[in-house]
Amino acid sequence: MRTAHSETGNIKKLFIKSAESAFISDQHMAEHWYHLNYLGKPDMKEALAEYAAFESILKEHGAEVMYFPEDTDVNMDSIYCRDASIATDRGMIICNMGKEGRKKEPAAKKKAFEAHGIPVLGVIKAPGTLEGGDVAWLDDKTLAVGHTYRTNPEGIKQLTAWVRPMGVEVITVPLPHYKGPSDVFHLMSILSPVDSDLAVVYSPLMPIVFRQLLIDRGYQLVEVPDAEFESMGCNVLAMGPRNCLMVSGNPQTKAGLLAAGCQVTEYKGNEISVKGGGGPTCLTRPVSRQAAGHLVL
Repeated sequence: MRTAHSETGNIKKLFIKSAESAFISDQHMAEHWYHLNYLGKPDMKEALAEYAAFESILKEHGAEVMYFPEDTDVNMDSIYCRDASIATDRGMIICNMGKEGRKKEPAAKKKAFEAHGIPVLGVIKAPGTLEGGDVAWLDDKTLAVGHTYRTNPEGIKQLTAWVRPMGVEVITVPLPHYKGPSDVFHLMSILSPVDSDLAVVYSPLMPIVFRQLLIDRGYQLVEVPDAEFESMGCNVLAMGPRNCLMVSGNPQTKAGLLAAGCQVTEYKGNEISVKGGGGPTCLTRPVSRQAAGHLVL
C-alpha cells in the first residue's frame, strides 16, 4: 500500500529537478546567485558531478524518478523542488512561495504534475503563503507546519482546510526570527523525521512545546551539534525507515544516526546543497511512499 502522508516510508515515486535544468549556465548563475542569497556562485562542472552522484543514489534505492523540466519562468532555486508543493493522498497542494524570487515555481510544478497525470487537490492563494520546507508529516494523520517568514497563518489556514476532510490534524510550529526574512529557514531546517519514532533535530532553534510533543509521541531525537547546523547536518532524507541520505561533512550527526541503527549514505553537496541552503529533503519531492506496516510486493 502506498501513501503520500509519510516522510519515512520507502520512497516509491518522486520528482527531482536536475542541476543542469535549474542552474542552466554559468552566465545564468552569475546573474542570479547573489540576489537569491546563495553563499556563493555554484561551480557548474562540480554541481553537475555532485547532482549525478545524488541522482544515482536515488535510482539505486529503487525509486521511480520523474523530472521537472527546464523552465525559463523559474530560477536557480527551483532545484529545491520540495518547496513548491505538498503531497497528499488525494493529490498535490500547490504552494504560494514566501520568497519573492520563487513566486513562479508553483505554477511550473503544477503544469508538470498534470503532465504526469498526478491530480492537483488545491492551490494556496494570496495573501496566504506556504512552502513545502515548512511542512512535515509526523504520522499519516498529523502534519506539522512551521509558521515562518515563508509560511504565514493564512497559508496554514488554507492548508488545514484542504487536509481536514482526510482526518488530518495540522500542528502549527511558531519558529524564531533567527537570521531574518532573507534567510532560508524552514521547519525542516531543524527537523528531519527518519523513522516513525526517530527524528534528526537541532534543538537550540526548536520550540520547547514542539520538541516535547515529539518526545511524548515516542520519538527518539538525534541531536545535531552547533558545528554541523550550517553544514546541513539536520537536513536528512529518509529514503526508507532509518535509511538516511545526508550531505557529507557532518560526522557527529552521522555517528548519532548510526548509533540509532540507521543506514547512512552521504553525497558531496557543496555546490548543489550548501551554497543554496537546500539539503536532500529540499532536492526531492516524493509523491508516493510505502505505507507503514505494509510489505513490499
